Amino acid sequence: MLKTIADALGRDPDYSARQHRLSLLLKVLDGSLYDHLLYPFAQERMEGSGEYIPILKRRPSVRYRLAATVVEDSVSLLFGDGRFPAFDCADPQTRRGLERLAKALKLNQVMLEAATLGSIGSVAILVRVLNNRLFAEVKATPYLTPVWKRDAPDVLEKVTERFKVKGEALGSLGYDIAPEAAAVDFWFQREWDSDAETWHLPVRWDDPRAANPPVDESRTVRHGLGFLPLIWIKNLPGGDAIDGAATLPREAIETGIEIDYQLSQAGRGLRYASDPTLLIKEPAGADDANLIRSASQALIVSAEGDAKLLEISGSASQAVVDYCRTLRDLALEGAHGSRVNPDKLAAAQSGRAMELLNQPLIWLADRLRAAYGEGGLLPLTRLLIALSTTQALVLDDGPLPPLDPNARLGLVWPKWFAPTYSDSQVQAETFVTLTKAGLMSRASAVRLLAPTYDIDDVDAELARLMAEANPQAETPAPHSPSLQTPSPKNFGDSDD
Repeated sequence: MLKTIADALGRDPDYSARQHRLSLLLKVLDGSLYDHLLYPFAQERMEGSGEYIPILKRRPSVRYRLAATVVEDSVSLLFGDGRFPAFDCADPQTRRGLERLAKALKLNQVMLEAATLGSIGSVAILVRVLNNRLFAEVKATPYLTPVWKRDAPDVLEKVTERFKVKGEALGSLGYDIAPEAAAVDFWFQREWDSDAETWHLPVRWDDPRAANPPVDESRTVRHGLGFLPLIWIKNLPGGDAIDGAATLPREAIETGIEIDYQLSQAGRGLRYASDPTLLIKEPAGADDANLIRSASQALIVSAEGDAKLLEISGSASQAVVDYCRTLRDLALEGAHGSRVNPDKLAAAQSGRAMELLNQPLIWLADRLRAAYGEGGLLPLTRLLIALSTTQALVLDDGPLPPLDPNARLGLVWPKWFAPTYSDSQVQAETFVTLTKAGLMSRASAVRLLAPTYDIDDVDAELARLMAEANPQAETPAPHSPSLQTPSPKNFGDSDD
């Protein structure tokens, strides 16, 4: 079914097969997969000709959005509220600087958006420094092409962005576009490398210069950093050299389409049951040309005639619902989504019980932690540290001193589900027993408890604990912290 809908969408031969595949997955994710279909589901025949319209050429009236459900659940379990990892660094100044950077850049929101867009296979995060302030931009990758260094396959050498855009949209951005070219497709292209962000002048799609458009010197920015201020994140293992595997497998997408059409057909059946077809056996009567179906209007036929309503059984709709529920369970099982029914949770469950209930979803989120933690957040953190050494950065709470680029970094992930009061009590008793027995230091206990109790500064918390334990000792001084672009989404899809 996905292939049939994709064939109706069409493919621009100027784009690669990779771009077509990622754009199709992006439409599945944002719910616009059926927008190109011309006919609503309730329309069975074409106006005028009366030709029958196949079901797969109609837009479903019910859209379950199975793909978005699985992606949103897994991303929320990955970077949702209370689940963002803490930075583990032996250098206190570097760790505090990273915590300030995380708040200033809203890294939580950045990584949530990155994991959502990256569910199609890959995502890119571009970092800019404007007026000594940092800005992070999450970019979908259908129109991006990365190139890695030959002698360092894990280091990006260049990333090229290239897509078609209408002349009218370019004109609104300040480009000199003739009025007669407003509806013409232009190639927009720019590149990022270790020296500059290079913009190219828009060129008509049929211009011989389209393969190598001239550089737009007025918009090109040369940063001279010596490294590319962009990271590339692959979603899941099992992809290729550029993209990882999508969060939702093709089989689950096919099943989701089947659910949409089955539920749409069930809804059509319910509407038909409310207004069934009237069947009249001739001869009908004297006034058969002006028949009115109404509870207050009697239908009179001749002795040889007959009139019936063609009704359907209500069990058919229930059978469709049961079928769709089974399809949903199969799709979620294949996509490692959560199949927990909230209606069957009679009482609050412990954190461990919730983990067992959501074990398939946790398995998916655990793989995403490797992709977007060690493969995304840590490289982004090292990029931010490198930027802090090249120029003076200013955050919302003041200037940021240069951070140590050689500091060893790690991530401390919180528990999957917040513990209940009974879980916290058992955990506290365990830490008390371990610290009293000399099997764990107080610093380690506080570090392990920090994500649960929202302790931002472990060192400051330990200092306060020492001050409370020794009120006669000199209290240490509290720590004071150290000092537009066009996109294919905005312009709409090109003519496929």
